[in-house]
Amino acid sequence: MNINSTLFLQAIVFAILVWFTMKFVWPPITKALDERVQKISDGLAAADKAKSELTSANQRVEAELTKSRTETASRLADADRRAQVIVEEAKARATEEGNKIVAAARAEAEQQTVKAREALREQVAALAVKGAEQILRKEVNAGVHADLLNRLQTEL
Repeated sequence: MNINSTLFLQAIVFAILVWFTMKFVWPPITKALDERVQKISDGLAAADKAKSELTSANQRVEAELTKSRTETASRLADADRRAQVIVEEAKARATEEGNKIVAAARAEAEQQTVKAREALREQVAALAVKGAEQILRKEVNAGVHADLLNRLQTEL
């Protein structure tokens, strides 16, 4: 065989191979590559979208956390104020009750004092009567009394 004919034949086989590849092999490969490029770009777009959504979600979470911290601090402050009010009310009620108890105790002490004075007066009166009775018993002298009676009779 001649080199020219071999070369020519190889050129024809190569041209058939190129045509076959362009017709049957190349379109599915380019289609697969295009699909892959599309999938990658969709994935990157989805990743960018997810990243922006994550950023906005983080911002919303931070806003909610700030809001809840503020609300919690406000509720704690309200609870502290309410506790102070309750403590003050309890102190006022306790003071009022204490004053009532002291007033009742004073009134009772005053009554006890009055009762004790009355009892003492009664005892003093009884002792005075007893003493006078004993003095009169000792000094009752029939002769002296008869003299007194006689003088009264003469004066009348």
